[in-house]
Order: sequence, then structure tokens, then C-alpha cells
Amino acid sequence: MLGMQLPPGWSVRRPTLDDVPAILAVVHASDIAALGRPDFSAEDVREVLTAPDLDLARDTWLALDPAGEVRGWSYLEDSNRGPRETVEVYVHPEHGLPAQVPLLTMQLARSAERAAEFGLAELTVRALALPTEERWIGVLRDAGFEFVKRYARMRRPLAGVTAEPPPPPPGVLVRPVRPTDDAELRTFHRILDAAFRDTPDYQPASYEQWRAQVAALPSVAWDEWFVAEVDGEPVGILQSADQTLDQNEGWVKQLAVLRAYRRRGVGAALLARAFACYAGKGREYAGLGVDLANPVEPVRLYRSVGMTPLYEAVVFERTVRAAVPDAG
Repeated sequence: MLGMQLPPGWSVRRPTLDDVPAILAVVHASDIAALGRPDFSAEDVREVLTAPDLDLARDTWLALDPAGEVRGWSYLEDSNRGPRETVEVYVHPEHGLPAQVPLLTMQLARSAERAAEFGLAELTVRALALPTEERWIGVLRDAGFEFVKRYARMRRPLAGVTAEPPPPPPGVLVRPVRPTDDAELRTFHRILDAAFRDTPDYQPASYEQWRAQVAALPSVAWDEWFVAEVDGEPVGILQSADQTLDQNEGWVKQLAVLRAYRRRGVGAALLARAFACYAGKGREYAGLGVDLANPVEPVRLYRSVGMTPLYEAVVFERTVRAAVPDAG
């Protein structure tokens, strides 16, 4: 019934890894229309499709036009089987608009199923939009979504940054993570988990879940992951990701400092070490995403080290009740 909302001749099917180029073409067209440039890579698509929390047979769809061309892509992510997840819907801005509402409708129906599967009475579903995506924002509002907050995509150029970072504050040591040491990775995860628990949107992941997420990544540059110690005690971490290599950019995926050690230069020292590492590899930029509603106000730290917003995204959310099992 959901597929019948599509125009005559249109169809939906599940994606496979063979669809990465076609999906990327849709995402790039969407990015260019909203941002003026692409902001997604083939590795990003593969990371989504191979994520441990995504079921290719149930959590993602492709929309095809009457000629069989991929014109839309949707998926759910970041649940950790918890009370909140994100829905993403990409459509070609010229050829895929008829698929936008049907894809969103199907994903919301899947969120209702997932709520029941997770043993939850309801799920909070979030969706992101750029301020220029007025049509998509209208679709979200019509579907019952309401504005929550904003995120910023931040960047700084690495011109003038050398491969040798400036010295950290006295008593602070920043070193690469030891990826073959399970105890070290458990400490890394413990700091990440503890530091984010005082942010309202944080959804905890167990160590095993986190390791599965890392193992599913298309690539991991362990030499870009760092641990900060104060007087020999690990108190902060920085996790990089390869998701913006196509833009010749180093990406800070996670930065976390234990509450008792904040405002002591630990976060800035971690960033300086990461920037030096990126610059040493010839990267032109360093980038990250930040929740502008985070009460810890990390955006102040990022601005202090030379990062500025490249663009902002608005976040909407709605509640989806768990699907009722079919009595038949």
C-alpha cells in the first residue's frame, strides 16, 4: 500500500553495495542543490549500508523512476536499539521529488516496527534539513515533525599548520591510541561514554556495540586517534574518521574530556595534535560537526582553535508509536 503512493511506473526496492555509485549520484545532486557542493562520499554510503545497526532487508529503501533509475534513497540510523533514531531521505532535486513523501512514510512505518521489536512503547524519530531545503522542511512539518535545535558543520584550513604540534599544557600528554590493546580501547570507550553522559541527547552504546561499529567502518586510520593524559591518567580522547577524505579533510568524529579535567587545555591539545597529524598527511582542512544546543558548549572550544561554521543544519523530531502486531 505504501508503494502505491508513488506515481505510476515508479517502484521501490532494497539497496545493495552494488548500488553505491547510483546512490552517491542522488546524494551529490541533493547536496549541490542545498549546499552548492557535494558533502558525501562513496565511503559514507558504504558505511551506512554496512553499519551493524542497519538491516539492508528492512531499514533502507531505493526509489526508482519508470526507467529504472535510482532517484531516491532512505534509511534509519543510530538507534543502538534505544529510544531515538534518525531518518534520512535523499531524492534527486529534479527527478526524485515524487519519491520524497513515500520514502519518509515507509521509514516511519519501519520505525514503528522497530519500536515494537525493541520492546518500546514509542520511538523518537529525528530528521535533519538544511535551511535552504524548504520543501523538505515542509514535508517534515506535514508529517508531524517539529523543530528541536541546530547543528553546525565546522572547518578550519590547515595552511601554516606543521606536522609537529605545539607543546600541550604542563602535565598534559597527548599520544596515539594503542589499537591492539583491548584494555586501552576499553579505557578509550569509558572516557567517551562518561564524557557524553552529561549531554541530553546522548544514547549510550556498550563497549561491544562500539567495537562493532568501529569494525564495520570501511577504513580506520588508528594513527589519527589520540588519548590525552594528565599526570599519567587518561582523561580525554579524540577519534578521527575517514569520511571526508574526498574533500582532503581530516575529520574529528568524537572529542571527549572527562568533566573534572575540562577548561584545562586538554581538548585544545587533542585538537592541536589531530590538526598536526592531518597536516602531516597533506590535508587541507580539519572538520567536525557540533550540536549547538550542547550545554557543555564545545563550539566555544572549536572557535578558539580557529574553526568556523561552514553551514548549519536544523533538526526536527516526532514520536512514533510502536506498531501493533497483526492479530491475523
